[in-house]
Amino acid sequence: MPRQLPAHTGRAPVSARGTRTRIALVQAARAVFERDGYLDARITDISAEAGVAAGSFYTYFTSKQEVFGAVMADVEEEMLHPRILEPADRDDPVHVIEAANRAYLLAYRRNARLMALMEQVSQIDEDFRRQRLRRARAFTERNARALVALQRRGVADPQLDAQLAARALSAMVSRVAYLRYVQGVGTESVEALVGVLTRLWVGALGIRSATYI
Repeated sequence: MPRQLPAHTGRAPVSARGTRTRIALVQAARAVFERDGYLDARITDISAEAGVAAGSFYTYFTSKQEVFGAVMADVEEEMLHPRILEPADRDDPVHVIEAANRAYLLAYRRNARLMALMEQVSQIDEDFRRQRLRRARAFTERNARALVALQRRGVADPQLDAQLAARALSAMVSRVAYLRYVQGVGTESVEALVGVLTRLWVGALGIRSATYI
């Protein structure tokens, strides 16, 4: 019976060495994709960057597409669960919104090259188009749950459709980040963007705030 490789089983490597090699390949793939783009990236370059034999790549991944998916899975985890500094007042929804916008923009700026590639690849690859839509839905669902909680507290406009409002506001933040950090539109600082986006969130949700009136 042929050996069941992680590339074919979809399971994580069973050995510590295998885990380290897979991590090295994903990190190397990120470096190569950022440097060369998706279309020009080669598996041999990824293997060389990781310091492994070209044949070792196929122990863990079946294709360039698959390793790109692994790279983007790491990026999406960071984008969906960014490192948020604890707001001064966790019970103040405005402080929480402001902290979340800041964390998202900082994460987007760190991953701007890959976010640009994801936009490009999703136009030519149906699997990645679906992956991009899943990511958008995950953001919407998270924000919709937060909005419903605010409505139940009597903080946000109870007449708002939580799903639609969350979709619109999430798209706004994502598009602003794309224009600023991928297309290079504008020269605003992160804090300037945070201020405007938070003001728009607060106004759209009908939250009363002494800071964002």
